[in-house]
Amino acid sequence: MGLLRAIATVGGFTLISRILGFVRDILIAAILGAGVLADVFFVAFKFPNLFRRLFAEGAFNAAFVPIFTGLNESEGRDSAKLFAEEALSGLFWVLLLFIALIEIAMPLAMLAFAPGFTADSEKFDLAVLLTRITFPYLLFVSLVSLMGGVLNSLDRFAAAAATPILLNICLIGAILLLAPLVETAAHALAWGVAAAGVVQFIWLYTACSRIGMTFKFRRPRLTPRVRELLVKMLPLALGAGLYQVNLLIDTIIASLLPSGSISYLFFADRVNQLPLGVIGLAVGTALLPLLSRQVRNGAEAEALHSQNRALEFSLLLTLPAAAALMVISLPVISVLFERGEFGGAQSQATAAALAVYAAGLPAYVAVKALAPGFFARGDTATPIKVGAICMLVNLALNLALMKPLLHVGIAAATAISAWLNVIILSIILKNRGHLQPDVRLKSRLPRAILASIGMGVVLWAVLPLLQPFLNGGLMEKVTALALLVIGGATVFGGLAQLLGAASYQDIKSLRRADNLPSP
Repeated sequence: MGLLRAIATVGGFTLISRILGFVRDILIAAILGAGVLADVFFVAFKFPNLFRRLFAEGAFNAAFVPIFTGLNESEGRDSAKLFAEEALSGLFWVLLLFIALIEIAMPLAMLAFAPGFTADSEKFDLAVLLTRITFPYLLFVSLVSLMGGVLNSLDRFAAAAATPILLNICLIGAILLLAPLVETAAHALAWGVAAAGVVQFIWLYTACSRIGMTFKFRRPRLTPRVRELLVKMLPLALGAGLYQVNLLIDTIIASLLPSGSISYLFFADRVNQLPLGVIGLAVGTALLPLLSRQVRNGAEAEALHSQNRALEFSLLLTLPAAAALMVISLPVISVLFERGEFGGAQSQATAAALAVYAAGLPAYVAVKALAPGFFARGDTATPIKVGAICMLVNLALNLALMKPLLHVGIAAATAISAWLNVIILSIILKNRGHLQPDVRLKSRLPRAILASIGMGVVLWAVLPLLQPFLNGGLMEKVTALALLVIGGATVFGGLAQLLGAASYQDIKSLRRADNLPSP
């Protein structure tokens, strides 16, 4: 499968998921607002996801995919399947034990995760209860991540990319169907998270079975391949652990800020995650297996080409998205969330965080395109070391900015550290000869920046003209925002063509150049 086609497949399903995610978040904002119940649910939701990124999407998956891809290429599918079963069994039993311990010690864990909640005993107790409900989600979503890594390694991107859609469907169903039957909507959402893990697991297990990858749960054994996996995981786990500690500190700091701060950051990040998830996740997911094959086959020129095209494609889409979100953050937040318990003051606070998050959007995506350049070559330590340094910078900035800027300071620290991460990773890859920007990338990138700036200026100039409509009823707001989005996309497209930042022929040629046969 071609790189662009794989990116489009993952990105398309991710886009559907993000749209459903917005529907979900609109309902959450309307029913919970940005107060106590919202803060408590978001903590309960973040807690298992924090460890998911550590156990599954972080260290484990980054180490697993290159090994699985290599075994499938060199020894065949049966050998790769056996390794996957060994890894699956080990992950299952470790997580089962870990979850049991945390469930028992949840009050102590909550003291560390959200110490600001202790000022209100009811808020604290509710956070403990809801997190106990959501935490088993970690087990199922981690197994889902492993099976998704198997499918991606086999160029079967669709099923894994569609999996997050099921989470959003479960949460929407919980709001609409379960909320009237339980104590609060927050309780319903917690049960929706737990159910989503089971549904996602069944979905991907079925998808794997259809291509002959029916996994058996084995007795955990420290085989040579599992030992290799653990060796590659250790630096990743250390770095990912530091990263998750930093996220934990972000939540701790937000819990110490005025009520609603956690919610403002959550809703802002959700909007920022649309381009980040659609583009960044798609690029990283599609690029790692491709680079792993090219490097293993000694095709360094092709690997450099794939790296350059991934960077070009991701930045071409994220630069205008960042510029637009920085300019029209308030209309976006107002249209999406301002209803029910979510009022104008909440929109203003959330929009401020979104504008700052958006400044780091191209960096967040660029990291997704750069990291596979290390992982595909078996270097799991370097990007994690760099990430750890950047996370320490993030922590320092959080502490420095939390008092003068409140929740916006947390967003600013995140954006600044992301750009630092990109700069360091790029320098290291370039010095090793694994990143050599070609003429096309050097030419296109500055032009894409100019086109994005031009679009941002046009949006800024037009925004006052549409302000009366943005202050009107829902349909007027939606229409005005649609005009801004469509107009901004049209302006950027025209400027990109005029300046030579992109063309339709470029996309067609990219698809042909990167087309690889599916296994």
